[in-house]
Amino acid sequence: MRRILLVMLLVFGLGCSASRNTNKSFIQIKGSDTMVNLAQAWAEKYMEVNPLEFIAVTGGGSGTGLSSLISNTCAIAMSSRTVKPKEIALAQQKGVNPAEITVALDGLAVVVNPENPIDRLTLDQLAAIFSGKIRNWKEVGGADQPIVILSREVNSGTHVYFKEHVLRKGNPASREEFAPGALLMSSSQAIADEISGNPAAIGYYGMGYVSAKQKALLVAMNDKSGYISPSIENVVNGNYPISRPLFFYTNGAPEGLVRKFIDFCLSAEGQKIVSATDFVPCKQ
Repeated sequence: MRRILLVMLLVFGLGCSASRNTNKSFIQIKGSDTMVNLAQAWAEKYMEVNPLEFIAVTGGGSGTGLSSLISNTCAIAMSSRTVKPKEIALAQQKGVNPAEITVALDGLAVVVNPENPIDRLTLDQLAAIFSGKIRNWKEVGGADQPIVILSREVNSGTHVYFKEHVLRKGNPASREEFAPGALLMSSSQAIADEISGNPAAIGYYGMGYVSAKQKALLVAMNDKSGYISPSIENVVNGNYPISRPLFFYTNGAPEGLVRKFIDFCLSAEGQKIVSATDFVPCKQ
């Protein structure tokens, strides 16, 4: 972590526009908070082997990363969602051509405090809870206490994915939204910290953030199907219903150091790091 901070200081001193900077020995990566730990692990290992090349990784959300790519202030945008048509249009206006590379897979864990007796819910129940239709834990068999909803901020790709695939059930015509009282948290770690101290709370984030201080719920497509845990095996075999790809976006096909770094991430060694950080390799 200390090395990453030093690299970040170096990058800020030299300027953030890595994709156009004349110094080709460093690149800036920005975006998805879900992917920050993974990308930092990749960067640290890469720099051990290539000590004269520098990789700086910062979060802020998928939208932030894509905005930075569009404004040419990073070389790689990390995103846990696909780029939106309006973002592509804006990018093209600025002469940027977002190229998508799948670098890993992820399962979104729905988490509660370990003291909460609830250990499984259906997608319909989750949609009703996060949209505010179910407001008390007793409605799903839990204690008689109001549900505290935790969500990522609207700029987060995790927020967008959960809304589109859980609240709206993949229906593009749906207009379901998170409950007005949902607490919008700045990062996945912020949700994890709140869950660990609040028995009434429920939230969601990439399964790599789950620790013993939170309990990941089993999730079923409906009340007639089996309840599935957010595990690597269940994401790979497609059984877990809340899973997604994780992306890098570059301006056009990656070249030079950017290409070299992405090739490392997709290599057998890079994909072992994916597994070690509790994500799912996209290269089996």
